Amino acid sequence: MQQLAYKAYGEVTSRTANSGQIEYAIFEEVTQALKAVDAQEIPQPTVWAEAIDRNLKLWQILSIDLMSDANELEPTLKKNLIALAESVRRISYHVFSREAEISELVEINEIIMQGLAGHVPNPAIMAAK
Repeated sequence: MQQLAYKAYGEVTSRTANSGQIEYAIFEEVTQALKAVDAQEIPQPTVWAEAIDRNLKLWQILSIDLMSDANELEPTLKKNLIALAESVRRISYHVFSREAEISELVEINEIIMQGLAGHVPNPAIMAAK
């Protein structure tokens, strides 16, 4: 029964949600997984690695989409997002080797989510970070 509900929900979502809403939902899901792992004092290694890997895959898929001719974003924005995806990749490998914190990935994702939601962060606040 639950599977039918999820299937129906997915069909309705695909008909009613725009791509930004779908991207936001995916970022939110992946970011929540990162936060959950980060909140644990000693996370299970496989769950920890899977959360980071899912985030990496999300950014990899985003990069591929950004390089597609079908992507209609402004070229400068595409270039900046591709550079950010590369930063996420590097940070992720540093997290895997315990040289960086998951919170860095969470912060990047949350900024992207704000943009997808139409909230433009205050430049003064961003400069202070």
